[in-house]
Amino acid sequence: MTASALDLQGVARDTGARLTRAERDGLNAVLHWDQALLDAEASRVEQSRAGGPLRGVPVAIKDNIVTAEQPTTCGSKILEGYCSPYSATAIDRLRAAGALIAAKSNLDEFAMGSSTEHSAYGRVRHPLDPERVPGGSSGGSAALVAAGVVPIALGSETGGSVRQPASFCGVVGLKPSYGRVSRFGLVAFGSSLDCISTFGRTVRDAGETLSAISGPDPRDATTVDRPPIAVESMADLAGLTIGLPAEYFPADLHPGVAAALRETIEAVKALGARVREVSLPHSKYAVPTYYIVNPAEAAANLARYDGVRYGQRRIGPEGDIRALYRATRGSGFGPEVRRRILVGTYVLSAGYYEAYYRKAQQVRALIAGDFERVFCDGVDLLLTPTTPTPAFRAGEKTDDPVTMYLADIFTTAVSLAGLPAISIPAGRSDGLPVGAQLIAPLHRDERLIAVAGVVEGAIAGGAEVRR
Repeated sequence: MTASALDLQGVARDTGARLTRAERDGLNAVLHWDQALLDAEASRVEQSRAGGPLRGVPVAIKDNIVTAEQPTTCGSKILEGYCSPYSATAIDRLRAAGALIAAKSNLDEFAMGSSTEHSAYGRVRHPLDPERVPGGSSGGSAALVAAGVVPIALGSETGGSVRQPASFCGVVGLKPSYGRVSRFGLVAFGSSLDCISTFGRTVRDAGETLSAISGPDPRDATTVDRPPIAVESMADLAGLTIGLPAEYFPADLHPGVAAALRETIEAVKALGARVREVSLPHSKYAVPTYYIVNPAEAAANLARYDGVRYGQRRIGPEGDIRALYRATRGSGFGPEVRRRILVGTYVLSAGYYEAYYRKAQQVRALIAGDFERVFCDGVDLLLTPTTPTPAFRAGEKTDDPVTMYLADIFTTAVSLAGLPAISIPAGRSDGLPVGAQLIAPLHRDERLIAVAGVVEGAIAGGAEVRR
């Protein structure tokens, strides 16, 4: 991905032209970019000593990761025009690696959604079919990579918000183990689940980006004391055992997804891996568990948006603080955010905490225990579909939140367990991309990236980075 130092201004101009074209084509994947800022980024890299694979590479940033030079809205009216006084650790590390911060990408409001239809600034369109969704909540970042506007992008994962849109858009989406990337500067949604994650046209691109931003951070106590993730390579999969969880291959799996996964399984066998069926019996509880834990943490984190400390303020009757809260939140938050705040407040309330939130945390431990048991039983990685279907049509699920939530059925268990996982393109169904998901044990991110690179080469021959 490296750009010549002599051509950095050209990269900035070319990236600006691509962003302009994406806006003209109605992709609606960008919330903010500025050619002057892009030119300044190029000048900064020219004057720096940064080297390596990210030097001069433009990157899009999901708009819930703060940047001091550009607004951070989280796709919400309540933060419209908000500019952070500092940048996230991930942004500082990208710049140290020589990357160009190109744009802030559109997202479901506060990262709450599976289709990027819940942005206050309009839905993102799928790069291959404008009538379909790109997935969510990191749909803007996924669409920009898939459309060739930028080669890499950052998103955030809470329950599949990078892997699911990567699958829908036909790009690579890589989620690290929880704690391998600093959350400092990521606007909090579900604090025990949130992970800054990466998109790329290839496994190597996504892996090198993750390597650049990973590592411990004294500003985030949840980061683990491990070195940055390294990008390793393998020649084949000889000696590895790949597990196929029975719960992830139901009889009613979309035929196109099922066919793509069968071909991926055969490719894995041809690469020398042993394949065997395993069971993760508590995975069937992953979606309801996630949608108790997730809203509870969201309700706690979003309590700060009260019209006093952050963002927009809507004044009610003088001296009535509750009217201030109601007016600010009522006009600033969209329906999905309000829904999750209400659910989260309910499950944390007196009389319901034990029945819902505590029980969900107990089931979460059982889900994590299933993964641990399988990995301790000789399985090196798991292979599953990333999503149960290809990208669905816009508006198809917006009136039925439960159906929308089920789009994350194959990704939420991994997030609840804090494991690393990756979605790679595995083929197409009626012209729409299908993703295959690989899941590794906790902190085996390096092996995950290496295996994914081998599988990618076998099933697709690798994807060429478009500039």
